[in-house]
Amino acid sequence: METAIKIAIYIHAFFGAIGLIAGSLSFMVKKGSKLHKKSGEWFTIGMLASSGLSVPIASMPGHENPFLVMIGLFTIYMVLVGNRSLRFKKRKTLANRIDWGISGLMALISVLMLAAGLLKSGELAVLFLFFGAIGLVLCLMDFKFLRNPHRTKTGWLVQHIGKIIGAYIASVTAFLVAGTHLSGLAVWILPAVVGNTATIYWILKVKGVKLKLPLQRASSSFSK
Repeated sequence: METAIKIAIYIHAFFGAIGLIAGSLSFMVKKGSKLHKKSGEWFTIGMLASSGLSVPIASMPGHENPFLVMIGLFTIYMVLVGNRSLRFKKRKTLANRIDWGISGLMALISVLMLAAGLLKSGELAVLFLFFGAIGLVLCLMDFKFLRNPHRTKTGWLVQHIGKIIGAYIASVTAFLVAGTHLSGLAVWILPAVVGNTATIYWILKVKGVKLKLPLQRASSSFSK
């Protein structure tokens, strides 16, 4: 049994590495290009395979890690939603039971995380509450989008960017925790803070909001 688990861990790590490399490449190349789409496909394959294995592995006796289970579920959810959002680029496409089911199941998991956080103490409580709250907010945003996916022209793209960057954040967090064996709240929370900042930046850019860096604001004020 232990041998089978070790083999599964190696396979998990292999696909996780593919996902991280492909995801990093996807962010660096021109969005919408052939390379961006191809690297995005490999990111999806890598993350679904790696996360799909991480959930049962981190539930096995002697390998229990509730946080890796949590990150695995988050990653699967965000990769699925992020990819399915591309369907809504076609104006006549409507949400179906699969779309509602994925987000509904994640909402239930998020509520359970919040409940677990209220029952626990210390770092365990903080992490369950933090990720449970994030998950529930994301699902509520999904529900709003799914009710009217064509309310705005860029709604599908905002949904895609938010979820794919979220999946990338989750994969980086899992690598830091399981691959480098780092510990502490910062390892779990910092990638989410940095990644969500990047997500907000790209979403505002897609919506056409002009952003100015602090130095740019300062220089413009001096020039007046």
